[in-house]
Amino acid sequence: MEEEIYRAVLIAQKNEITEYHIYRKLAQSMGNPSNRDVLKRISGEELKHYEFWRRYTCKDVEPSRLKIWAYSIISKISGITFGIKLMERGEEKAKAIYKRIANHFPEACSIIEDEDIHERELMNLIDEERLRYISSIILGLNDALIELTGALVGFAFALQEARLVAVTGLITGIAGALSMTTSEYLSTKSETDTRSPLKAASYTGITYIITVLSLILPYILLSEIHICICISLINAVILIFIFTFYISVAKDLPFKRRFLEMTLISLGIACLTFLIGLLVRIFLNIEVLD
Repeated sequence: MEEEIYRAVLIAQKNEITEYHIYRKLAQSMGNPSNRDVLKRISGEELKHYEFWRRYTCKDVEPSRLKIWAYSIISKISGITFGIKLMERGEEKAKAIYKRIANHFPEACSIIEDEDIHERELMNLIDEERLRYISSIILGLNDALIELTGALVGFAFALQEARLVAVTGLITGIAGALSMTTSEYLSTKSETDTRSPLKAASYTGITYIITVLSLILPYILLSEIHICICISLINAVILIFIFTFYISVAKDLPFKRRFLEMTLISLGIACLTFLIGLLVRIFLNIEVLD
């Protein structure tokens, strides 16, 4: 066997034993018996793939402990669906390796087919609560970002005092959270789906409050108003990035377009309210005394 092909086979072998351990750990954490059985079956197939490559390398390969640990932690924090689909995205590299060595090992084609079947099975594997209420989470995030990002910038240029902006923003944010929570409760209650109105409202309200606290935190900790504005806007972009990436992976949606769209909307509203705040301060002759 050529040295290059041998190294490629070792990589494939390591990927398979690593994924065997990952799927086995994920199966152990599953409460749903049918989902647990599917993950156990897939982990068993990954072990068979490992044994297939071992016949050619005649060598035992250790799994990537770091990868096993990382995906276990990611799945616990972000949910099993996100962890699995994030890992499945990484399998594109493994498929490329298989295709490269398929000419030397025709049996590798069946492994590629197995990987495709795994992917299709996993697409509809998990019914996680947080994904059923993802629309409520998006509602809380989007509304808080669009409303409060602009409001804080407007308050900052009108009031020119970080603590006043923080207090005003917090009051505005809490009022907005209560309003959106109530609206989501009534909206979900009028729908015919199986979602709980109370849970939908809770997801919206909690997401809204988390967003509010992230945006006003610089105004609480710092006194320089321009630095507060910059950090608050950076926090907004970070929040958009995290939520957009999560949703794009968990729901198989395009990331770049959604991220740019939400970022441009939030920053655009911030620029508009900056002008409004500046005009209010000039024309109403508002001055805040120390």
